[in-house]
Amino acid sequence: MSTGPARKKSLPPSRGRVCILSRKRGLYSTSRLVAAIKAEGQRPLVVDTLRCSMVLGPEPRMLYRNAELTGLRVVLPRIGASITQYGVAVVGHLTTMGIPVVNTAPSISRSRDKLNCLQLLSGAGIAIPRTVMARDGTNIQRLVEEVGGLPAIIKLLRGTQGVGVMIATTMKEVATIFETFWELGQEIFIQEFIAEAKGRDVRALVVGNKVVGAMRRKARKGEFRSNIHRGGEGKPIKLPAEYAEVAVRAAQTVGLGICGVDMLESKEGPKVMELNSSPGFEGLEQTTGKDIAGAMVRHALEFSDIARGLALPPDI
Repeated sequence: MSTGPARKKSLPPSRGRVCILSRKRGLYSTSRLVAAIKAEGQRPLVVDTLRCSMVLGPEPRMLYRNAELTGLRVVLPRIGASITQYGVAVVGHLTTMGIPVVNTAPSISRSRDKLNCLQLLSGAGIAIPRTVMARDGTNIQRLVEEVGGLPAIIKLLRGTQGVGVMIATTMKEVATIFETFWELGQEIFIQEFIAEAKGRDVRALVVGNKVVGAMRRKARKGEFRSNIHRGGEGKPIKLPAEYAEVAVRAAQTVGLGICGVDMLESKEGPKVMELNSSPGFEGLEQTTGKDIAGAMVRHALEFSDIARGLALPPDI
């Protein structure tokens, strides 16, 4: 017979574990981060974002698989696009609990909303492809003219790894794509096609205030999207100073401490296409031979010390 309320179960006590929010421990990025955390003499903890329960009240708490989540030094969020809403809520709750999180909930949200991200970059004077978003299809011709004519790129407002990115070569194609997605309740925008990029783009990975690795991605034959997940090929490059500066400024504008920045090489210089708050780095590590995971973990540890007042920011 029960004599009182059930005793609250809690995870074993630990000092300063480095937490990775990830759906799967076996993912390349997650497993590499675990190895990098151990290499720094720290204790890793992989937490499935969707198994977290947020407890609100006088003292916010987090339950993980019905156990209280405590003893975290810093959190590295790896929030997939399919769980953005719940993932952002978990990240925000951890921040409310006073736990340093490398990418904040607002910064992740800003990066996932492609138009909002481009608005912030444009407002900061960072070059982007000409872009138009509309819900009025009465003058498609004018919209296309605003982005420099055909061919033009059409994108879903929220998408990842090249999903929801289309190229239109005729006005009929533009009108059909717009009407189809509007009827499905999807928001889309039209963007300038940078012909001189020739199916290539540059991925720079920003950690803190510097680029720790970069590669040029080239689309496979018959494809205009250069994403590695779409069969694109990556080659390491020494990033020109202008491109590195733009990448860092873009990440800082959106508020991301760790960020993948995708840029097009235009005649006018780098143009930022989009930012990724949970960038995959398998291709970048394999292409460049650099320890990207280690750079992320060292930044997280330094960020934690600064947040807790144990160290000064690197620029002081």
